[in-house]
Amino acid sequence: MTANVAILGASGYTGAELVRLLATHPGMRIAALTADRKAGQPMAQVFPHLRHLDLPTLSTIEQVDFAGLDLAFVALPHGLSQALVRDLPPTLKVVDLGADFRLTPEGYKSWYGADHVAPDLQEEAVYGLTEFYRDRIRTARLVAGTGCNAATVQFALRPLIESKLIDLDDIVCDLKNGVSGAGRSLKENMLFAERSEDVAGYSQGGKHRHLGEFDQEFSRLAGREVRILFTPHLIPINRGILASCYVKGDPQAIHAALAARYAPEPFCVVLPYGELPAMSHVQGSNFVHLGVTGDRVAGRTLVVATLDNLNKGSSGQALQNANLMLGRPETEGLLLAPIFP
Repeated sequence: MTANVAILGASGYTGAELVRLLATHPGMRIAALTADRKAGQPMAQVFPHLRHLDLPTLSTIEQVDFAGLDLAFVALPHGLSQALVRDLPPTLKVVDLGADFRLTPEGYKSWYGADHVAPDLQEEAVYGLTEFYRDRIRTARLVAGTGCNAATVQFALRPLIESKLIDLDDIVCDLKNGVSGAGRSLKENMLFAERSEDVAGYSQGGKHRHLGEFDQEFSRLAGREVRILFTPHLIPINRGILASCYVKGDPQAIHAALAARYAPEPFCVVLPYGELPAMSHVQGSNFVHLGVTGDRVAGRTLVVATLDNLNKGSSGQALQNANLMLGRPETEGLLLAPIFP
């Protein structure tokens, strides 16, 4: 049976990526697409690369008939999902791609500086890192997609924290991110002349909001407080994330643990020991590649993880979760090979 789905906030990069993935999905039909400023426009006008598809015209959220939907993807700017999801029909399944439901009420207030308007839904929401919350996602009504940076680092570190293979007080993560991670809205510092031929850190010194996800998830896993050092950098590419994580622990044991944990996972590839991944190896796909190598200093290890921020880091992850929520095969619509070169 085909499920009717909507994309609320379809005029952004993650909305367009969802449309691209859903276009050939055998079990889901796009029944509604919404935008704010671009309501009333055809999707082909907003995203010419989707011109060949027969898609609904962009509408306002108020114009959507939610009674005819099975699931809604919410791809709105941070802060706008909570009131909207609160007022949606309680029978409608929701995958939120933003930050509104990722953290506990206390964590949200700490990192976003405001009280949440739907704290009961925060408690209900299931964290959307599929490979680690799969069983809960199957029966969830509301799934909160992870931050793309947060997902990348967690793929590298969660199995190591669970297996107690690394020093929890000495974790350093250096991350490179493409400019699409900053969204589609016009920003002066995102102009070509500003970003081309440049690499710049942002939200440094423990200020990046994805640290809230690390604090929450890693501390839960460890049963004690875990605080990592994390520095993200913006680089002049369109899409992709590569995280270099420096830890204390035996490199061979770390590689073996990652290989064992991800062996059954369809989208997680652990490379042979000593081989490290590149962003271009996963671009446009729902795959994450991980590599491990030792350091010249005994007992130190480098773990590198890379994924596509718009796909596995956001829209692909959302579709992976939606497949589970709707009783579809988890990999359905997501086995596209990466784009290369």
